[in-house]
Amino acid sequence: MATAEPQTISNLTNPEDEKAEATGQEVVSTEHYVKHPLQNRWALWFFKNDKSKTWQANLRLISKFDTVEDFWALYNHIQLSSNLMSGCDYSLFKDGIEPMWEDERNKQGGRWLITLTKQQRRSDLDRFWLETLLCLVGEAFDDHSDDVCGAVVNIRTKGDKIAIWTTDYENKDAITHIGQVYKERLGVPQKVIIGYQSHADTATKSGSTTKNKFVV
Repeated sequence: MATAEPQTISNLTNPEDEKAEATGQEVVSTEHYVKHPLQNRWALWFFKNDKSKTWQANLRLISKFDTVEDFWALYNHIQLSSNLMSGCDYSLFKDGIEPMWEDERNKQGGRWLITLTKQQRRSDLDRFWLETLLCLVGEAFDDHSDDVCGAVVNIRTKGDKIAIWTTDYENKDAITHIGQVYKERLGVPQKVIIGYQSHADTATKSGSTTKNKFVV
C-alpha cells in the first residue's frame, strides 16, 4: 500500500479558509476525508509566569499533532499571542524536545531572535508567529530543517520576542540558511539585521549584552 507523502508548505492551507465547492449531485472526493501528514510530530507548550511555582511547574503541554488538519484545529482554538498576558510564552517543538536550554537537543544550540516593539504587538506579532509556525511544520528550511528544534514567542511588557531554536550553534551553514529563509518568510526588510545567539551565551549574560554569533 502506498503511504501518504509528507505535507509541504505550498499546500498548508487553513481549512477554515476553504469553502466547499461541491453542489447538486457532484460526488465528493474521498481525499477530503484523508488527513495530510506532516514530516514531524510537534508539541505545543504554554508557559504562564506564576512566581509561586518553579519554572518547570509553570510549563504545560497543550497538545501534540502530526497532520495539517490537526495543526489548524489547534491553532484556531487557542488564544492569539497578542491576547496573552505579559510573562506568557507559547513554544512549538518537535515531539521529544522540551522547550528549555537543558534539553539534550537544545543545550549546544541557539536561536534566531526577532525583537518587536510595543507597537508591533498589534501590527506584526500574530502574523509573524503564525508564519514561524508554518515555517516549522512545513519544513521550510529544506535540507537544514533537521537542525531546527522549535520556536518560542515571549509576551513581555517591554517588547515581545519570537525565536527559532536550532540544535548546534557551530553548524554555520545550516544556521545561516535558516536565518536567511526565516527573514525572507517574515518579510523583514534587508536593511534590518536579525541576530543568532547561542543558548550558552544567553544563559550567562543578560539579553542586551549577548553577542550575536551570526547575523543576516
